[in-house]
Amino acid sequence: MQKPIYFDYLATTPCDPRVVEKMVHCLSIEGNFGNPASRSHLYGWKAEEAVENGRRQVADLINADPREIVWTSGATESDNLAIKGVAHFYVKKGKHIVTSKIEHKAVLDTCRQLEREGYEVTYLDPSPQGLISPQSVAEALRDDTILVSIMHANNEIGTVNDIAGIGEVTRNAGVLFHVDAAQSAGK
Repeated sequence: MQKPIYFDYLATTPCDPRVVEKMVHCLSIEGNFGNPASRSHLYGWKAEEAVENGRRQVADLINADPREIVWTSGATESDNLAIKGVAHFYVKKGKHIVTSKIEHKAVLDTCRQLEREGYEVTYLDPSPQGLISPQSVAEALRDDTILVSIMHANNEIGTVNDIAGIGEVTRNAGVLFHVDAAQSAGK
C-alpha cells in the first residue's frame, strides 16, 4: 500500500526529534516536570528555568522582549484572548473591527461572537492574488474602529500579507493591530 501524501504541514507537522527529546525530559521524573509557578522546591525552580529559557528563545525568534511573551494553550486561545480583550477594553472608544474574509477560523469565529454582542465587523475581500492590501484596510477604517486583525501568512493558500504596510496604516490612524503570525513565525 502506498503511503498518502500529506499536504497540511502549515496546520500540523510531526515534532522535530530534538523537540520530542526536550519534551520527554520535561515530562519525566528525571527532568523538569515540576510546576514552574512553585518556587519553594528544586523541581519548580528547574521547570521555571526551562519555561523562561523557552520564553527567551521565542522572543529572539520574533524580535520581541521576553516580557512580551504570554503562554497560552495555542493560537486559537491567543487569537480569542487578543481580540476579545481589545474589544471589551476599548468598548467605550468604539465597536468596529476590521478583518478579512479569509482569516483563520479562530479569528472569524471570535468576530462573529463579538457581532452577537453588538460589535460591527467589516470583512475585507482579498485581492485576486489572495492578499489584503494596506489601502483596503485604510479604506475600511472609521472613527469608531478599535482593532484591525489580519494574518501574516494564510494557512490555506500560503499568501503573505504586507504586515508592515498595514501596520503603518493602523499606527497612523491610532488603531490597534492584531496579527496572527502562527503560520509564519520561524519560517
